[in-house]
Amino acid sequence: MVSVQGFAQNFEEKVDSLMNLMTLQEKIGQTVMYGGSYDQTGPIVGADNGKFIREGNMGAMLNAMSVKGTRDLQKVALEETRLGIPLLFGYDVIHGHRTIFPINLGLAASWDLKMVEESSRIAAEEASAEGIHWTFAPMVDISREPRWGRISEGAGEDVYLGSQIAKAYVKGFQGNDLSQPNTILACAKHYVAYGAAQAGRDYHTTNMSEGELRNVYLPPFKATVDAGVETFMSAFNELNGVPTSGNKFTLRDILRKEWKFEGFVVSDYTSINEMILHGFAKDSIDATRIGMNAGVDMDMMGEVYRKHLKTLVEEGRVSEQYINEACKRILLAKYKLGLFDDPYSYIDEQRENTTKYKPEFLAKAREIAAASSVLLQNKNHALPLFNELKSIAFIGPLVKDESEIIGNWAAKGDREGKAVSVFEGVSEYLKPNQILYAKGCEILKDDESGFNEAVSVSKKADEIVLVMGEGHHMSGEAASRSNLKIPGIQPKLIKKIREANPNKKIILVLMNGRPINLSDEVNLVDAILEVWFPGTMGGAATADLLFGKVNPSGKLTVTFPRNVGQVPIYYNMKNTGRPIPENNSNEDYKSNYIDVPNSPLFVFGHGLSYTNFEYSALKLSTNQLTFSDSITASVDITNTGNMDGHEIAQLYLHDKVGSVTRPIKELKGFQKIFLKKGESKTLTFTISVEDLKFYNNEMKYAVEPGEFEIAITPSSNFKFKHGFQLK
Repeated sequence: MVSVQGFAQNFEEKVDSLMNLMTLQEKIGQTVMYGGSYDQTGPIVGADNGKFIREGNMGAMLNAMSVKGTRDLQKVALEETRLGIPLLFGYDVIHGHRTIFPINLGLAASWDLKMVEESSRIAAEEASAEGIHWTFAPMVDISREPRWGRISEGAGEDVYLGSQIAKAYVKGFQGNDLSQPNTILACAKHYVAYGAAQAGRDYHTTNMSEGELRNVYLPPFKATVDAGVETFMSAFNELNGVPTSGNKFTLRDILRKEWKFEGFVVSDYTSINEMILHGFAKDSIDATRIGMNAGVDMDMMGEVYRKHLKTLVEEGRVSEQYINEACKRILLAKYKLGLFDDPYSYIDEQRENTTKYKPEFLAKAREIAAASSVLLQNKNHALPLFNELKSIAFIGPLVKDESEIIGNWAAKGDREGKAVSVFEGVSEYLKPNQILYAKGCEILKDDESGFNEAVSVSKKADEIVLVMGEGHHMSGEAASRSNLKIPGIQPKLIKKIREANPNKKIILVLMNGRPINLSDEVNLVDAILEVWFPGTMGGAATADLLFGKVNPSGKLTVTFPRNVGQVPIYYNMKNTGRPIPENNSNEDYKSNYIDVPNSPLFVFGHGLSYTNFEYSALKLSTNQLTFSDSITASVDITNTGNMDGHEIAQLYLHDKVGSVTRPIKELKGFQKIFLKKGESKTLTFTISVEDLKFYNNEMKYAVEPGEFEIAITPSSNFKFKHGFQLK
């Protein structure tokens, strides 16, 4: 083995020195990723990992973890190869590793950037303690498509909020010093426009204008570059006829040339190979050529780079310079992680045993799960519950569940034993004789044999809590749904419970990974608490909310439609030449449905509290903005209710006339504040020309003079009353 120690301290010089020792095949080897046996999210293409490591034909592995497992593999790379280059170990650490936090769509509903960063910092602590160097997160795809299962992995439909959350994830995963063994590389995915897959069907086609791409789908990815993200992942979908793993325009022109991204790009699982089935590459050799020439530096699980790149370089069909650039980027990441200084720095048995499920991690998971939940409806103050009630019936397939509650992409989260069920959570507040329970039905099975017991139990109780929703496998990758209703016969059970208890308060607790059509349930239950899949401490957090120990503060980051026929529906749509009147009167030949209102069931930004907040006295420092100045907008917010609570104030703007049509409203700022009952605070926001820029019809990022409207409100459901001019 040739020693690579003693190089100059500068990373660039170290990499250049090492690459001078490498053969072309060894450089190609760094661009190859194969998988371990822990998890599988696609077809198994690879073969003998040990053989490829020894030959120098593997630079990274996914789904290999644990101190023992990674040590054994790393030892082969270090001691049984010519150059002893360490391996890079990656894994899908999406919303926690051992301690599982709410699914990403739920966590986004907290609108709390500090919590997002804290959750990914804890995930990095736990993952790195098990030998993992790299996570395939955050997913920063904007999506307005509730049928798409992977909407659960992102931050929702909004560009501004999604960009802020993306930066917080990167900071949490990567920390301030990547050489520390408790940090991991972040990976911005899925590049790009994967969240707009046709008909919400996973892996499907995406077609959109360049303006839509630049104004909506690219900004969160640019935000991760600004935050220093080290890696990108190319997506499965095609974009305007070109698969994104072979798209030179997005990978080389935008990512490299425009944004100056210096990290490396990995394909999604076999996405280079899949260009053949897309009809874009004629065979695996052609797919290899297209992928590397387009700018994909590492082939995940496809093994086409290992097999074909050397020949393609020798034939002049792929530039050797591209191989050198890809290899250098990958080696630089390993140097930044400190793997050349200490290849075993992530391999520490004591840290592995003492890091997972720390009490402080679990406490934070409980806090974050409560902050991520959204109170959608609360008629007649049905919530919070009071533990003085003689009895409460808890009914539904998810009351005692410890498996579904941590959601999809739950890494190494324990589905049996560590997760706290809702039943366990409410047991902290109630005596055993106060809790009545019936499962009622399964999530999906068409079996009503438990209905009679559930109805009987409901009749005996003072109040009723239904805990229902999806199974964890019903959202996430390859989990698209054309029906957005609560699945199975659960809706039927809800109706039976209401019919048997016409005057009792009924609370519906929902666990799900996407917006659900609740158009029937809003009329059948008094309160709806959306807890998403809340994670390891989800049951305890749900109980904290139900009994008022925590005041709900989450707000939706995605629109809930009235039915699937409204999809896509999102708050910042554009107007038509025939918009419906503001009073929603039914006029002919307007842009409306004849069978349902245009408005959604629950709007973006919606979320109730156990207290009330009053907004007043919106003021602007000036109504004339210049290109070199800024405007300060202020508003007074008062807690007029009887309980302390958090409020999320949202700033929206509207560019009334543009060289291309502009959305009817756009989120441009938010602040989350805490107010004691009776307390008032004045919030201020600063608006500059940067907040008004967009990509015009010449694809220039610019601002145009004109009139703008502004509002600071509790949700996106409002009408503008104030404005200013840019001159």
